[in-house]
Amino acid sequence: MTFTKTTEQPSKYQHLEKMSVKDVIYNMNQEDQTVPLAVAKALPQIENLINAIVAKMKLGGRLFYIGAGTSGRLGIVDASECPPTFGVPFDLVIAIIAGGDTAIRKAVENAEDNTTQAWLDLQQHNISEKDVVVGIAASGTTPYVISGLEACNKRNIITGSISCNLGSPISQTAKFPIDVVVGPEFVTGSSRMKAGTAQKLVLNMITTTTMIQLGKVKGNKMVDMQLSNSKLVDRGVKMIMDEIEVPYEKASELLKEFGSVRKAVDYYSVNQH
Repeated sequence: MTFTKTTEQPSKYQHLEKMSVKDVIYNMNQEDQTVPLAVAKALPQIENLINAIVAKMKLGGRLFYIGAGTSGRLGIVDASECPPTFGVPFDLVIAIIAGGDTAIRKAVENAEDNTTQAWLDLQQHNISEKDVVVGIAASGTTPYVISGLEACNKRNIITGSISCNLGSPISQTAKFPIDVVVGPEFVTGSSRMKAGTAQKLVLNMITTTTMIQLGKVKGNKMVDMQLSNSKLVDRGVKMIMDEIEVPYEKASELLKEFGSVRKAVDYYSVNQH
C-alpha cells in the first residue's frame, strides 16, 4: 500500500497572517466540519478494535494507550476520565506518553524517536497477553509507538492504532488499525488540529462503547460514576429519582447511604415492597 502523509501536505489556505480573525475562524470551522465525516468512514475499523478490547476486558484484561506529543496527551485525557465517569479502577485504562509525565506539559527532546522505551514503559505495568495496546500517532510514523506495537505483536498481545494517514507504518504494524484520513491541516502539518479532533472522537467511541458493553452504563446514565463533587452528587440524586421515582430528599438519602447510583437503585428496587 502506498503511504502518503496527507496531514503534512500544504494547506489550501495561503497567507493566514493576512486573514481577519473572522476569516481565520470561519475557514478553520469549515475544515473542522469534515472531521466527523472522516471518522464515519472508519467506523468498521473502530468496531473491530472495540470488539477485541471488550473480549479481553471480559477476561480481566486492560487497555493501554501509547503515544507521543499531542497524541500521547489525548490518550492520557481519555484514560484519566474513565474512573470518574464509569467507576472503574484507575489501572483498567492506562495511557503512556513518550518522555513520561514531564511530556504531558513540556516537549521532551527525542522521546518520540526512541525505539526501545515503549516496551520498557509497558513492562512497568506487567503487560501480558490479556491486555490490548493501542498506539496513537497522527502521522502514523512515530518510532516510539511503532516499536512498542512491534514488541507487543511478538508477544501475542493484541494491538490497535489510530492514525490520520492511510497506509501509514503504524497502521501496517497494528493488528486492528484505524485510519481517519482528515487531509491537510489548516496550518500545514499542525496535527493538533483536525487530526487531534479526529483522535479524540475515536477515543471517545472506544472507551464509551467498551464501558457500555461491560455494563457500566444503565439506560444512558453513568450509574457507576464517582461522586467526587457536589455537581456529580446532585446529578446522581436526579438519576436515582428518574430510575425509582422517589422525591429528591429520599434519593439523596439513598445515595448518601450506598455511595453509588447503581447500588442505591438496586437496593431500593429489591426492598421497596
